[in-house]
Amino acid sequence: MKLLLHTCCAPCSIQAVEALSEEGLRPLLYWYNPNIHPHTEYTSRLTSLVAFAEAKGLPLMEDNNIISPWSSVVKSDPPFGDCHRCYRQRFERAAALTVEKGYDAFSTTLLISPYQKHDLIREMCEELAAHYGVSFLYRDFRPRFRLGQKQAREAGYYMQKYCGCGKQ
Repeated sequence: MKLLLHTCCAPCSIQAVEALSEEGLRPLLYWYNPNIHPHTEYTSRLTSLVAFAEAKGLPLMEDNNIISPWSSVVKSDPPFGDCHRCYRQRFERAAALTVEKGYDAFSTTLLISPYQKHDLIREMCEELAAHYGVSFLYRDFRPRFRLGQKQAREAGYYMQKYCGCGKQ
């Protein structure tokens, strides 16, 4: 199976990638995270992810095409707390790219975090997969979260303190 893995950061990627490799999968890591602000935070996370991908010999596709400044989206959307718009923008792009690149399925490293809205992610990705005619590979990576964080610290990867917009 050719898998596109939306990737939020190196710490969340470590054990998600490990779990997938145990299934014989070698995903294309896909970076598309216009929600991450300020720019220094965005750069720190991307630099760390590039280092992780290189260390693991994994392909990484960077999508730095940010259509509008995310901070203006957050400021214009007072009930932003449900994360819906943020997830939707990133997962819609991942689903569309899955089709465009000829992949079979997509998933996301956000499924490792106990701090993300797991049910919303799953529901939204399944809906988008059906819409685009691809599969969504659902895995509950959360039991691996603490180990991945430990491994990220040991490897010296950048460890962020918030999701991206800072609203959580």
